[in-house]
Amino acid sequence: MYQCTDTGRLCSGIIFFSIFLLLSFSRSVSAATAAASNYKNYTVGDSLGWYDNLENPKVNYQKWVAGKNFSLGDFLLFNTDNNHSVIQTYNFTTYKRCDYVDALDNDTIQWSSADPSSTSPHPISVAVPLVKVGMTYFFSSDYDGEQCKNGQHFKINVTYGLGLPPSLKRTSDEAPAPVNPDSGDDSAPDTLVPSNFDNPQNISDDNDSSDSIILSAVPYLFGVKLYWSMIFLGVYGIV
Repeated sequence: MYQCTDTGRLCSGIIFFSIFLLLSFSRSVSAATAAASNYKNYTVGDSLGWYDNLENPKVNYQKWVAGKNFSLGDFLLFNTDNNHSVIQTYNFTTYKRCDYVDALDNDTIQWSSADPSSTSPHPISVAVPLVKVGMTYFFSSDYDGEQCKNGQHFKINVTYGLGLPPSLKRTSDEAPAPVNPDSGDDSAPDTLVPSNFDNPQNISDDNDSSDSIILSAVPYLFGVKLYWSMIFLGVYGIV
């Protein structure tokens, strides 16, 4: 144990640097917590957008979903065109069939419909808020489910997180409630993945939790900064 016996420059330096380390750690933890507590916007498929494997052989939404944490209040942004639809359902049977024709009003939402007659597709963007806790399914049901069966589908588990922001509470009241699968078969719709599949990279999503971010700050503060503190104290002959 080191003792501060000098009332001059030595003790002042130790006290100053101790305060500096404490303040730095406090700021880093506060910033990390604030960053992790924000609601998130996820662009489905990142730069590849919302398409089937016939339109874009590189898409694989199951791999895009992997590692992400979805919570109430987050948004999914679907970048696609008017030849692809966006269907959200809480009913696994509807999802498995790749068809919402017989779906109930209280478990399925059509956010965007396709226009098969269009000879010149134009881009569209559809923003979907996550307002219910539990399993949520997305797919494109057009062309007799062909797009869905060719990879244009995924499922996510929505957690409570920070809860719904006030702006989405009314949307939550109007949204259908999750419905459990009618059977124990939880297999996804058949997906045809081309042999030349190239996994899309996650471009902009930050999926670290607040705990992991805070913990990641500890080795930085007590590693790099402690290293410099040892040099600082070494100058004064302490170590």
